[in-house]
Amino acid sequence: MGTITSDLATNLITAAIALSALTIVSLVALRGWRDWIQLKREELAAGHAPAAQDAAVPHAGSRIEIADLKERLRKLEAIAAGVDL
Repeated sequence: MGTITSDLATNLITAAIALSALTIVSLVALRGWRDWIQLKREELAAGHAPAAQDAAVPHAGSRIEIADLKERLRKLEAIAAGVDL
């Protein structure tokens, strides 16, 4: 009869330790998740703030768009002039 009680106590202790470890890991993961979400919120908020760069220097995306528009204009002018590209 002593081995059954001993096995039951061992199983209960093992289950309690496993549950405690799972709780700790879950809480740490939740804290990390919340901190990561806060970091992303701060990054998004910083991205919507006015840029600290020089107003004379255009943004890289706008430079690409301007280059694309110039290329299209050049092609249209060539078509209007009858030049075959």
